[in-house]
Amino acid sequence: MKKDYYEILGVKKSSGKDEIKRAYKELAKKYHPDLNRHDKNAEAKFKEISEAYAVLSDDNKKAQYDQYGHSAFGQGFNTEDIFRNINFEDIFGDFFGEDSFSGTIFDNLFRGRQRERRGRDLRYDLELTFEEAVQGCEKEINLQRNEICPDCNGTGAKNSELDNCKDCNGTGQQRFSSRTPFGVFTQIQTCRKCEGEGKVVKHKCEKCHGKSFILKSKKIKVKIPQGVDTGNRIKLSDEGEHSKGGYGDLYLFINVKPSKIFRREGNDLYVEKEISFMQAVLGDKIEIQTLDDKESLNVPQGTTSGTIFKLDNLGVRDVNDDFYGDLYVKVNIDIPKNLN
Repeated sequence: MKKDYYEILGVKKSSGKDEIKRAYKELAKKYHPDLNRHDKNAEAKFKEISEAYAVLSDDNKKAQYDQYGHSAFGQGFNTEDIFRNINFEDIFGDFFGEDSFSGTIFDNLFRGRQRERRGRDLRYDLELTFEEAVQGCEKEINLQRNEICPDCNGTGAKNSELDNCKDCNGTGQQRFSSRTPFGVFTQIQTCRKCEGEGKVVKHKCEKCHGKSFILKSKKIKVKIPQGVDTGNRIKLSDEGEHSKGGYGDLYLFINVKPSKIFRREGNDLYVEKEISFMQAVLGDKIEIQTLDDKESLNVPQGTTSGTIFKLDNLGVRDVNDDFYGDLYVKVNIDIPKNLN
């Protein structure tokens, strides 16, 4: 059984359009999948509240729902009908920007919306040494991605020759009429055969075999900034797959190999240094390896094993700002087994 639409949005039956819109806007911010990538239930919840808003914000659909409940949309309606004529741009444009409708979530919700989709985003896992990550570097990656077939210009047809779709007579849409409690209801659906294009392939392109794209290799030089760490992502705009709507983006997922000398926590570095028993008792000046060079550290008299010294600004440069972490040196005393 579907949940009550008013209960889903947390509004009353007497609530006006502005109140319904405010309630939906708050819930949409909370459950939008782009803001909850690690929550597997966010997408389902987002679709649920969007469906509730699509019905309750439309006077005609709301009147049908108030009188007949969910059964009003049991026959003669589908997902496309429920979302038809609902303007979501004014809601999501405020806090997601103009590109908020480019994701697959809205493509799935509004299949009737005709738009040229851009190519898919791609992921590339890039492994770096510790030194490459903290000092920055330039890497060359070899990427394979789909690009529009040059022979058919992405149509999938030989010589780009297309025929009008017979199912929709070249309109890209099909009309169906059915009776509802309020009379005859006409549905306008995207033609499934041509997927709204109005054209179908006459003869398949020999180069891409009707797929509209071909797989190509590309070498890309990437500048890695100082201070990246495992889990960081670098976005390369328009380096994803290509389609009629443009290129998607490429995301580099960084994985850094551990250092043989340092242990990293955020922008701070930790290193251990062994000193002799006499150095600890009498004090001494010792040499410490840093990221770029070596530094002198004064060990005072009577230093105990496990003492930690802090060297300011000798850690890792922050990847997003111009400041450095610190270097912490832990001294361990090598106590001789036999004393003379």
